[in-house]
Amino acid sequence: GGMEKIKQHTFALAHYTYNVLSTLKYANGAPVIRIYSDTDFSNPDVQGPIINFNILDEDGEVIGFSQVDKMASLYNIHVRTGCFCNTGACQMHLGISNEDIRRNLQAGHVCGDDIDIVDGHPTGSVRISFGYMSSFEDAQTFLKFIIATRLSKSNAEILFQSSVTTLTTESVPDEHLPFSSAYKLSPISHISDRELRNNSSVTMTTGSWQPPESEAESIRAAVSETAIPTCRRGGKPITVTNIYLYPIKSCSAFEVTEWPVGNQGLLYDRNWMVVNQNGVCITQKQEPRLCLINPSIDLKKKIMIIQAEGMDPISVSLEENTGKETVVSESKVCSHRVKTYDCGERIAGWFSLFLSRPCRLIRQSSDMSHQNNTKGLASATNISLSLVNEAQYLLINVASILQLKEHISARLEEPLEMEELIRRFRANIVISAPESFEEEEWAEISIGALRFQVVGPCSRCQIICIDQQSAERNKEFMQSLSVARGRKTNFGIYLMNQPLHSSLPDMLSVGSQVLPVLKENMEIQPPTSREEKCSG
Repeated sequence: GGMEKIKQHTFALAHYTYNVLSTLKYANGAPVIRIYSDTDFSNPDVQGPIINFNILDEDGEVIGFSQVDKMASLYNIHVRTGCFCNTGACQMHLGISNEDIRRNLQAGHVCGDDIDIVDGHPTGSVRISFGYMSSFEDAQTFLKFIIATRLSKSNAEILFQSSVTTLTTESVPDEHLPFSSAYKLSPISHISDRELRNNSSVTMTTGSWQPPESEAESIRAAVSETAIPTCRRGGKPITVTNIYLYPIKSCSAFEVTEWPVGNQGLLYDRNWMVVNQNGVCITQKQEPRLCLINPSIDLKKKIMIIQAEGMDPISVSLEENTGKETVVSESKVCSHRVKTYDCGERIAGWFSLFLSRPCRLIRQSSDMSHQNNTKGLASATNISLSLVNEAQYLLINVASILQLKEHISARLEEPLEMEELIRRFRANIVISAPESFEEEEWAEISIGALRFQVVGPCSRCQIICIDQQSAERNKEFMQSLSVARGRKTNFGIYLMNQPLHSSLPDMLSVGSQVLPVLKENMEIQPPTSREEKCSG
């Protein structure tokens, strides 16, 4: 029908979505969405099929765009976030001054990162767009996502049905809809609570992870208690309980009780990765069955053994292939370019057969590791990384796992095992500390003779929704984490090792004591006796 029909079609979808979003409110009357627009979406000649917005909580505070993006990805919804290469519009609509821009830059915020809130103020927003191929069902899918993740079940049904009933007859002004009456948005727009729960094309449950507000507040209050006393009465020492390395990126963990530390982290941690036929890294986000591949390292035999159910074990030498036949190529890991080489046809055939798709195993070239000038460390320090995303190590606390387990278990039909939860978070170092989330207050830690600097919190992605034993997905884990942490999906902290430059190899061992230093540079000393008293 030409561009005019496309304009009318896309505008109808945007106008409908805009009106529903504008009417959504929490039980206390607060709006769910703040829309940034220069028009009221009444005229397609001055308004395109784009909606720019931020999601608010019940108190009117903005929920960061990176968290919205992660939640949307669980429902296969793609949104654009940030400032959209339009700093001027971002400043105007978000009320960001030039001084704020400078302050955000000083806080480490750059274009494309996940720093979505600075000093309580948003640094960007969320945008959805409609095209000629978009359908009314697409608009409803997006609206169901907002409702399912922000409103309680009863509130969702009342508000959404009333909004849709009104909009079905007045969705777009007649003068801007030169179509037949059959095009109006009335036939399938009445969405009931039952449909929100059972619609097979949109696998979400209304309010499935949003508890009653009283419960949500109790969760947040409990989880936010992260203050660490300078000493504890009868406090047990903090110790390392588990050590894991992941020789092949996104594959199963290899648990050890003692392991050497190299200049990139645990020796052989994420030295290999699986790539598709175009050389692009494959992770569990695209291929959950990677977690069913079990690599293990035999330091004495100098081989990595790779196993998977239904497959014959296969081994890869730990000795780097430096022969003339070695082809060194360039790959990307989270925007960082790294030099890698292929592990050969035999290994490629094994992975391709198990994953039922063409793929290859490549290894990082040891003399060409990628460097990362890591935020939080000295500006002159270039940290050597393996094929990790952010930092050399990831640490989680058993007490924090227990806190989260309690809330997730309440929403699942089957009880959760601690081992399952620990493996979902794919940490290198697991510790047992007395207080949940106290690790987030640490600036440095010492484990035995090793010293680590805390880089920052780990903002979780959808991989925690994948059961590492079965490769099955469950959105409940990300959703519950977001609620329990008060809109954020942080869990665990990133560490960088500060080498001792010793002639002896550095070793990390289970059972070693962990001595943290607080961010205000107050070291936590283990109490000398049960009678020792805290000074404040």
